[in-house]
Amino acid sequence: MVVGSQQALAGNIAAAMAWWRDAGVDCAFADEATAWITLPDPEPAPGEDRPALVAKFAAPPPPPRPRIGGDPAGWPQDLDAFRLWWMEEPSLDSGQVARRIAQRGMVGAPLLVLVEQPEQEDGDQLLSGKQGKLLAAMLAAMGIDRDSVYHASVLVRHTPLPDIPALAEAGLGEVTRHHVHLAAPQRLIVFGANILPLLGNDPAQSAQSLRSFNHEGRTIPLLAAHGLDAMVRPTAKAAFWRKWLEWGQSEEIGKQSA
Repeated sequence: MVVGSQQALAGNIAAAMAWWRDAGVDCAFADEATAWITLPDPEPAPGEDRPALVAKFAAPPPPPRPRIGGDPAGWPQDLDAFRLWWMEEPSLDSGQVARRIAQRGMVGAPLLVLVEQPEQEDGDQLLSGKQGKLLAAMLAAMGIDRDSVYHASVLVRHTPLPDIPALAEAGLGEVTRHHVHLAAPQRLIVFGANILPLLGNDPAQSAQSLRSFNHEGRTIPLLAAHGLDAMVRPTAKAAFWRKWLEWGQSEEIGKQSA
C-alpha cells in the first residue's frame, strides 16, 4: 500500500513538472538575487586602510560636461554679434555647426515668439514649416504683422527628444535668457512648457506663476502657452485665445494704472 502511494505521489509530481514545462517554465526562480560569482574584496597592503584601497579600484568620475556657450564673459553683447555666434559657437551643440537655423527679427520688436527648437521642415528660415504656417495664421487673427515679430528658438537646430533639464544644467538657460535680453522685445510669448524653467520659472510651480521675464533690470510681459504642435487641437487653440485676450486686457489695465 505504501509503495502504491509513493508511486501515485511520484506520478503527480511528474505530471506537475510536465505541466510547467509545457507552460514554458523550465527553471527555478527566487525573489532574492544570488551572487554566484562574487569575488572577495582585495586585502589592503600593509599600512593601507580599506577605504583607500576601495578608492584606488573605484571607477573615476565622468568628466564634467562643457558649459553651453563657454565663459559668459565672452558672450556677444549685441544682437548682430549674437546671431553670428549662434551659428558658429561649437559648444551650443556639442561641437556641431551643421543644420543650424538662425533667429530672425529686429531688436525691440513688439513681440518675441520663443519655441523649443526649429521645425524638421525648416530650411534657411526659422518656423517656415507647418508650425510656422500655423503661427502666421494665429498672428493674423491676433492682428499682428508677422514681419514685425522676432522669431527665436532655444536650440540651434531640430533635435528629436532633447533632454532639456540636462541642457539646462549645462547652461542652456543662461544662454536663452541672454538672448532674450539682447533682443529686448516689448512682449514675449513662450510656446512650450519645457522652456519656462530656462527663463527662471520654478518647475514645481505652474506656468501661471511666470507672468513676466525679469533679467538684468529689464521686465518683459510674458505669456506661456502650449507648444505649437499642440495648437492643432481646438481645445488648445481656445485656451490660448482666452489667455491672449486676458493678457491683452491685463496689459491695458497696467498701462492705465501707470
